[in-house]
Amino acid sequence: MRYTTEDGGRLNNFAIEPKMYKAEPPSSTQKRNYVIVGAAALILVSGLMFVAFSVSSIS
Repeated sequence: MRYTTEDGGRLNNFAIEPKMYKAEPPSSTQKRNYVIVGAAALILVSGLMFVAFSVSSIS
């Protein structure tokens, strides 16, 4: 662990900082995959809502 000694002999324990990196913009393939996954999620949620409403109106 990394300790620093201050004046008076006190020890401070600092967290290890993560390695920094520069974010890169998504490629065209990644953008296409985001659109596909978003569309699939929208279809799934819409389908679940349709089933929930159709089942609840049976009585």
